[in-house]
Amino acid sequence: MLTLILAGGCVEPLEKRFIFFPDKTIVETPREWGMPYEEIYVTTEDGLRLNGWWIPGTGSPITLLWFHGNAGNISHRLENIKLRRDRLGINLFIFDYREYGRSEGQVSEEGTYRDGSAAVRYVRGRGDADPARIVFLGESLGSAVAVEMAIRHGCAALILESPLLSIREMAKLSFPFFPLGPLLRTQYDTLSKIGKVRAPVLIVHGEDDEIVPFRHGRRLFEAAPEPKEFYAVKGAHHNDLYLVGGTDYLDLLARFLGRVGGARLSGPERAAERP
Repeated sequence: MLTLILAGGCVEPLEKRFIFFPDKTIVETPREWGMPYEEIYVTTEDGLRLNGWWIPGTGSPITLLWFHGNAGNISHRLENIKLRRDRLGINLFIFDYREYGRSEGQVSEEGTYRDGSAAVRYVRGRGDADPARIVFLGESLGSAVAVEMAIRHGCAALILESPLLSIREMAKLSFPFFPLGPLLRTQYDTLSKIGKVRAPVLIVHGEDDEIVPFRHGRRLFEAAPEPKEFYAVKGAHHNDLYLVGGTDYLDLLARFLGRVGGARLSGPERAAERP
């Protein structure tokens, strides 16, 4: 029955509800977490205004451009942002896709690519961001957007956290008894694209991820070009990767970004780094 409904022309609204979970309410800002920030609005090529935050670092030459996942909005990532900024000292720019948070429009796959391109243009245009040291971070569904942006625009390095192979592969998990794959318009086919990335790649996945299976991350790693690294976080699920990974993961990021940036990272807790 579901297949007949989808084939009858109801594909787009149903698949949108399956893929995207935007939240319009900004529950708090970086100020509540003790971080300075700028409220930013950027305009996409199709004329939509997107909201984001520029959070300056504490000494690192690297800027992290953050492509978040399919649920919530930028205000739901503040604890994660705070941990990385304090430990790594990096600049961060995180923004909401269309329909998320205070951003305008209606979300779609192509829309998120336009949004990503607008974010890349903004960060590269800032005088306090080194264009040669911009690292893309994609989490969950945002990993697909980050890969697309790495191909279109290039980047100093690419970090993928809990990445998915494609929407078709995710549909097999959610609807194992219905052949939805051929009917879906939204693809986010990261597996077919990652081989085109021309930057160092770090893929991180929780071994107990209950939403995007661990094998997705491993398969993407196998398909990614060198140089590349894979880091498995034992005991981590989908939404607690950064918490379970803890200091060990932050240390890994410090080493990875330090190689990319050509300089040692600095931050308030830099002295506590283990050799």
